[in-house]
Amino acid sequence: RQRQMCIRDSYKVMKESRSLNVFFGVLIFVVFWLFVSQILEMKLLGSILDKLVSVGTLALIILFQEEIRNFFFTIGTHRQVESLLKLIRRNKKDNKKTNKDDIMPIVMACMSMSKQKVGALIVIERNLPLNDIIRSGELIDANINQRLIENIFFKNSPLHDGAMIISKKRIKAAGCILPVSHSMDIPKELGLRHRAAKGISQETDALAVIVSEETGNISVAYKDTFHLRLSA
Repeated sequence: RQRQMCIRDSYKVMKESRSLNVFFGVLIFVVFWLFVSQILEMKLLGSILDKLVSVGTLALIILFQEEIRNFFFTIGTHRQVESLLKLIRRNKKDNKKTNKDDIMPIVMACMSMSKQKVGALIVIERNLPLNDIIRSGELIDANINQRLIENIFFKNSPLHDGAMIISKKRIKAAGCILPVSHSMDIPKELGLRHRAAKGISQETDALAVIVSEETGNISVAYKDTFHLRLSA
């Protein structure tokens, strides 16, 4: 069952990235190569195709690097693996807990920005580190504070367009650049912030909170799934 889920998720990743046709093209080429070299025993053409295959392996890794990364991430996020990781991290459980004091400033800031229709994108790190994303923005390393969150996303702030990263109960950085999802399943009325939130939820186990600048609606992207129009 786990194997079937992995195959299904991998197929979905490739289909959404429109690389499925490329994959089938490569598969046809491999079948042709085997037919020429093994069955017809055409040595000259077979040797030429052998060279192409040896170079093509590296080309495939480069071509499908995003799909390969998402495939291994999909494997790593299945329940059996997650249970093992939780067992390994059991000694760090107290440090990973997020209490009410950490959550409420985020909730209150989002509610306030929602009323004023101030756009915001807050990414909360979980098990997978977001160091590369943090380095793409401006380092802050401050306590989680409602007013600080609102000031960062204020329309005239130079950091309001990027994402805020919260890690280990600290606001680590703001103005960060996220990978943008090219999924065709995203509703057209959702903007670039939502695409960026879905992108980070596809590549990591982070939780992304979005406040829409157009509607003021609060949404969450988690594990490649949107939860739209949320209350406090």
